[in-house]
Amino acid sequence: MSVLTTEPDAVPAGEEPPDTGERHRLTALTGLAALSLDAMASVAYGPEAIVLVLAAAGAHGLGFTLPVTLVIAALLAVLVASYRQVIAAFPDGGGSYAVARTHLGARTSLVAAASLVLDYVLNVAVAVTAGVAALTSAFPSLYADRLWLCLAVLALVTGVNLRGIAESAKAFIVPTVVFVGSVLVLIAVGLFRSHPVSTATAAGHASVVAGNASGVGALLLLKAFASGCAALTGVEAIANAVPSFRVPRVRRAQRAEVALGAVLGLMLIGLSVLIGRFHLQPVAGVTVLAQLADASLGHNWAFYVLQFATMILLALSANTSFGGLPVLLKLLARDNYAPHVFALKADRQVHRHGVLALAVVSAALLVFSGGDTNTLVPMFAIGVFVGFTIAQVGMVRHWRLDKGPGWRGKALLNGFGALLTGVAAVVVTASKFMEGAWLIVVALPLLVAAFLAVHRAYGRIGERLGLGRIPEAPHRDRSLVIVPVSSLSRLTSEALTAAASLGDEVRAVTVCYPDPEDRAQLHALERAWAEWDPGVPLVRLACARRTLGRPIAAYVGAAAAEPGTRVTVLIPEAEPERLWQRLLQNQRGAVVAHAVRRETDAVICRLRFRLS
Repeated sequence: MSVLTTEPDAVPAGEEPPDTGERHRLTALTGLAALSLDAMASVAYGPEAIVLVLAAAGAHGLGFTLPVTLVIAALLAVLVASYRQVIAAFPDGGGSYAVARTHLGARTSLVAAASLVLDYVLNVAVAVTAGVAALTSAFPSLYADRLWLCLAVLALVTGVNLRGIAESAKAFIVPTVVFVGSVLVLIAVGLFRSHPVSTATAAGHASVVAGNASGVGALLLLKAFASGCAALTGVEAIANAVPSFRVPRVRRAQRAEVALGAVLGLMLIGLSVLIGRFHLQPVAGVTVLAQLADASLGHNWAFYVLQFATMILLALSANTSFGGLPVLLKLLARDNYAPHVFALKADRQVHRHGVLALAVVSAALLVFSGGDTNTLVPMFAIGVFVGFTIAQVGMVRHWRLDKGPGWRGKALLNGFGALLTGVAAVVVTASKFMEGAWLIVVALPLLVAAFLAVHRAYGRIGERLGLGRIPEAPHRDRSLVIVPVSSLSRLTSEALTAAASLGDEVRAVTVCYPDPEDRAQLHALERAWAEWDPGVPLVRLACARRTLGRPIAAYVGAAAAEPGTRVTVLIPEAEPERLWQRLLQNQRGAVVAHAVRRETDAVICRLRFRLS
């Protein structure tokens, strides 16, 4: 098979090549930094979530930490392999939404999209509050100001992303490398330790291991598995944001996805091995990662480097949402399920409206929670498990329809992944329902209903506009231009000159009121108009009530009712020399424009006369 390609036009010597926007996109390395912070940071709370659940069965239960982690790592491998295929099959991004839309129908795809939207928003709020919580743990005097600190961090991440996803990736490479390097060093050093080098961090803190240990049953293991799966949040972000990568996009995104899976899996398994090696028991007020750092590295500068890197990465892991959600909203807008403004792209390949919308909603969540992580965590991760399950089921159908080489094995792999993530979604929802997960159960159908309402609205608009049909041929109507005036000035002359250039007939209108002072002003205007004699009639619009817009709108409506007439309302306005001088304007033009727009179909033209 031959492939036809077109070579780009040669660039003359000495001239800059045209900017295609590629330099503002991601490489495999910067993509890993920009879109994997959520997943990387999850090692700070994923193993801890497993340990806290197994602690209910005492020291014997903690012995199952590594087996549960290995199952989660196996699921991670399944998800990475699946999303690698999703990237190749759906290079326009969208992840589970794109898969479901193609293979499972529009309604299912909207459930996937809604779950992703909720997960992205909650990820921002949880990441920021967790990062600030780490800071206030080190500096307790800042605890009272944690909400303002959360909003400040959110503003910082938003500002960096408004400069472009490539710029944000460069800014986050260093903290990502420091965190991952510190954890890997912790694991490597810990494997050569026969016992903890220090337990100073946990000293004086009460153990949360149950004294009256219960048996380790299937339900407890399922709950530990579901809780530990929080470490898998963010795995789908790269597949959602494929268009953000440089050419060849698919290959770069796949490399980033595999690298994410390898690094994350290595860290999860390594930390779980050390938990068993040091016989670590969870204690109140100290994270498991901090205890491992203490046991492996000692209570020294290396311990504080890891803690500080963890704090920074947790706060900045919100960047994963800023890379994935705007692309998802762009796809929803393209399919008429979200406002089209989300499909617009600014300089530096930024979907600015998606970034700002995410920032506003996340700020509202932060205010609602008061900057408290525990208020948000029960709602976290449910959405992503729903998205995982839908994507896996969709890929099973993809392989059944594609039937390429080895399709049965690939379908079996995706089916097994769907079973695991589906079980995780059910267990997490059931176990966390009364702790706040019910909000997600309610929010999902509401968000799907909102998508459908937007789609129906665009359908009605498209029907009225005749989109997809050839319209009737244009024709010329008689053009009438109406100019509201209140006094004579150079602005009036400019407005009538512009009106005469636009239409076949021009009429000036002025509103008169019954008050003696207003009648005197009207008579003065009529005398000055007659003396000026611009060749344009001045029409008096009597109005008993003191309103400006309605009488002009009524006159415009009556004029537009004349057969074969197109009416334009030209509103003259002075443009001040200084920005602050706009406060001195009377806003008469805005009042008239609003009334005419609301009550008629006339064309509105606002003439700006610059005073500078």
